[in-house]
Amino acid sequence: PSRNDYMAHMSTRQYARLVHEWVVGIGLPAQDYGTHSLRRTKASIIYKATGNLRAVQILLGHAKIDSTVRYLGVDVEDALELAERTEV
Repeated sequence: PSRNDYMAHMSTRQYARLVHEWVVGIGLPAQDYGTHSLRRTKASIIYKATGNLRAVQILLGHAKIDSTVRYLGVDVEDALELAERTEV
């Protein structure tokens, strides 16, 4: 919510300020946490839980799957493990 309209979307800056306040409030070093690290963490958790790169690609808004692979840091071992768990 914005200051002027309870139902309005939060700006990126407002969200960053809120995350900063939370991090400082619980005593963590503010320089280690931010909105981008939260975005990456959520994407990583979804990928590890589902193994679905395409879903993560869509959620992140990446045009190319290669971008998602690099973003998540998926390596060959992860890909092989996923392939072994997938039955055709």
